[in-house]
Amino acid sequence: MVFKVKHILYILFALSSVLSQAQSNETVKDSIERSFVDVYEYKKKAKKHLAYEKLTTIIDLSDSINDKKSRAKAYMLRAELEIEENYKDFNPKDIKDILLRAAEIQEEIKDSLGLGYNYILQALTATRNTSYSIADGHFNKAEVIFSKFQSKDDINKLKYYRGLFFLSQGINGRAIERFENSLPINDIYQPNYLRAKVHLNLAKAYKNIKEYKDAKLNAEAALRIATSYNFPIIKLQSTLIISDTYHGMGDMENAYIFQSKYLKINDSIYNNARLQQEVTADAYFDNEFKTRYIEELKRENTEESQKGKRNKLTSILSSALLIIISLLTISLYRNNQIKVKTNNLLLKKNSELQLAKDNAEKAMKAKAQFLSTVTHELRTPLYAVTGLTHLLLEENPSESQKEHLKSLKFSGDYLLTFINDILQVNKIEARKLAVEKAPLQLKKVLNDVMNSLTQTSKENNNKIILNIDKGIPEKLIGDYLKMSQVFINLISNALKFTKDGLVEIIASIKEESDTQQTIQFEIKDNGIGISDEMQENIFDSFSQGSVQINRKYGGTGLGLTIVKSLLELLESDIQLESKLGQGSTFRFTLTFDKIPVETIEAEAINEEKTDLKSRKFKVLLVEDNKINQVITKKIIAKQNMTCDIADDGYQAIDYARSNRYDFILMDIHMPGISGIEATKEIRKFDVSTPIIALTAISLDDNKDDFLKDGFNEVISKPFDPEIFYQKISHILS
Repeated sequence: MVFKVKHILYILFALSSVLSQAQSNETVKDSIERSFVDVYEYKKKAKKHLAYEKLTTIIDLSDSINDKKSRAKAYMLRAELEIEENYKDFNPKDIKDILLRAAEIQEEIKDSLGLGYNYILQALTATRNTSYSIADGHFNKAEVIFSKFQSKDDINKLKYYRGLFFLSQGINGRAIERFENSLPINDIYQPNYLRAKVHLNLAKAYKNIKEYKDAKLNAEAALRIATSYNFPIIKLQSTLIISDTYHGMGDMENAYIFQSKYLKINDSIYNNARLQQEVTADAYFDNEFKTRYIEELKRENTEESQKGKRNKLTSILSSALLIIISLLTISLYRNNQIKVKTNNLLLKKNSELQLAKDNAEKAMKAKAQFLSTVTHELRTPLYAVTGLTHLLLEENPSESQKEHLKSLKFSGDYLLTFINDILQVNKIEARKLAVEKAPLQLKKVLNDVMNSLTQTSKENNNKIILNIDKGIPEKLIGDYLKMSQVFINLISNALKFTKDGLVEIIASIKEESDTQQTIQFEIKDNGIGISDEMQENIFDSFSQGSVQINRKYGGTGLGLTIVKSLLELLESDIQLESKLGQGSTFRFTLTFDKIPVETIEAEAINEEKTDLKSRKFKVLLVEDNKINQVITKKIIAKQNMTCDIADDGYQAIDYARSNRYDFILMDIHMPGISGIEATKEIRKFDVSTPIIALTAISLDDNKDDFLKDGFNEVISKPFDPEIFYQKISHILS
């Protein structure tokens, strides 16, 4: 009886140990799978040294539970990392042993799909030092395996790798065929990465046969995917191909732009520290692989010698194993039920998160639309205030009235600046701004800004000094409006926070080529300065340092936010140096395209100023607001122009059909038919008369869209009459 109890206790203890070991093995397998996911992520992010470290971890974990399939997969992934990244430069001797050892394990455990991918890697390795037929033979073996399993995804990946092989051999036509037939390409670890690689290699093949248009399209597709998912190597290579295609098409300007981007990306990836990490990790993994390979052979030899001994235990444990299998089946069933419940909970949570995200986006859109509507509606009455003030100032008011009118004009301009700031921030957040490139006079831009801030300078008894490098040309290509906004905000800030002091604007050449010039701008003041604590959030929206500063100096707190956003749009950034009580320096650089000398000379010869008073122009004004009609008509009359007034779009179409006008001023937002629709109708029977959009511009308004709809120019309300006359003069000339 005692003997039987001892044996029963022994069996129960053995069963408990085996069950515990089985659960532990499941945990290790989960860790191995997560580690494989990490390796592929490091591979996609070009962090090769981290991938190698993780592969070493996988091999250790695989050895701990004798998971041969994972070990073989780790060996193959090591080879794949080398082949994928350095396809034309890798040394096949370094990876041949790895692939052969992986193949031995896969044949032993009958991992057919794994062996199929092993054949693919052997084929790619064979292209370096053996014949075409050997590589093709390996591909054919893989194709037989994948066809047997009827796996479309595996067959498509095989087409991709065959394309990679043909590309390496210079057989570009067959490479293109294989790459195009491989799409769509799916993989549990790297679907987007492989899709980007297909487009990248298509771009390479098309570039090789000088089909630059198709090469550029595929390189741009690869760049979009690489940018979205942060694949640095693909981003680097696709940028270089785009540069090469522009060069092949004779577009040297864009070729240079993308060449510069390529160099920046290359410097960020291949720095000395990163390369040292790669070399160290590579050497470490090779050493670890050889050590583990020797240990594995010893272990297999030991296992063979102990096989006979283990056979004796088989009969004893066979009955116990039946019980264990039953217990494991029950355990696995329960685990599966738990996983199902967990997955359902995750799906529910994901749905809730998606709903919350959608609601947040709707709220942001509603906020943007609300601010856009408010600023648009404020601009319309503000046009009446600023317009009437301008007209009254020109009608020889008394000195006391003149002071009141100047105060009114200042208040109107201040309110307009505030509204413009809100709309500008709104447009930046909604990504509605685009860079416009046109000839500009840098010195004139800075002088215009300084002149507009003369009154601000006098109020605080400040002196403004402009220091422009003599090597800067008279004209360059840039975005006049955005530059003006940057300088207005920075210089007005400097004047506002400086009293009895000096504000200096410096423009100096930093870099120069035959086609471009990079200029560094500095706005220095000796005002109140900014504390280290405040510098951390000085570029945030509505940030002015403190409530006391806001009350004392006024302002919206949006100026520096707009400056930072506009400079980012112009591919620049801003640096701040400041000490409390000693002043501040804001510094940034902008790159401009140069204008050829012959173009400048031709413009100088052809440039003629048009005097609006020299001829009696007839104008059609389309405006539904009665006050705005009166103001605009008076501003027009100052230049000896006569005008007809249309109250809506339908009336405007009738007037334009029945009369001949020198130009048409068209309001956009009107009841009934909009100014855009009215313009489209007019263009059906009159394509020559200039039509100018005169609108309180909103979030969704874009100058390029207006030009596409048939307008010749856009003037936003409220406007400066002098700028209005200049634009009219330019159009009529």
